[in-house]
Amino acid sequence: MKAAVYLLVLVSCGPSLAQVGDCNPDLCNLLVEFGAMKEKLGAVESRLKDSERQLEELRNKEKTKVVFSAAAGGSGAIGPFDTDTTLIYKTVHINIGNAYNQLTGIFTVPVAGSYFFTFFYHAGGQHASNLSLIKNGERMATTTDHRTTADGADNGGNGVALQLMQGDQVYVRMNAHTHVWGDAVGGHTTFSGFLLSQV
Repeated sequence: MKAAVYLLVLVSCGPSLAQVGDCNPDLCNLLVEFGAMKEKLGAVESRLKDSERQLEELRNKEKTKVVFSAAAGGSGAIGPFDTDTTLIYKTVHINIGNAYNQLTGIFTVPVAGSYFFTFFYHAGGQHASNLSLIKNGERMATTTDHRTTADGADNGGNGVALQLMQGDQVYVRMNAHTHVWGDAVGGHTTFSGFLLSQV
């Protein structure tokens, strides 16, 4: 393309090529327009590179998958204990991203973003039930039921969306003197969460 333009200028301007003022007016206008088009093309190329970079960043974010779901497991009542206790959900159904630790019951945020968590429980009515979703030591959501002799079983749960930073810790705490039920199948008392969108 550059060679064709140069040839066109050379043929049109001939010996007066060095003197732009002596150039054919139409050719001079063409050269000015060509310069403007070249400038616009440079700007378009720059925007295209920016768009490609942003697209690649979005693709990398989409590749980051974080999801877990675990159940308390066991075979009967968990608690009551004399102190607040972090519940450990031992039966892991899924743990994409390996952010949930089944030995501690703690979910450690691998990437900053918006997350959604749920926690559910089943319990007998002879003791109160009180679970809280905790983020870095601060209560974010609670589900509770009072002790009763008229009710043989209780079920409850809650869910919450949180904006989290990498390294934040999320877990379920059972209040002192309360309990939940765990079973071998592992389906009654659960803790789950997943990444909604990465920041």
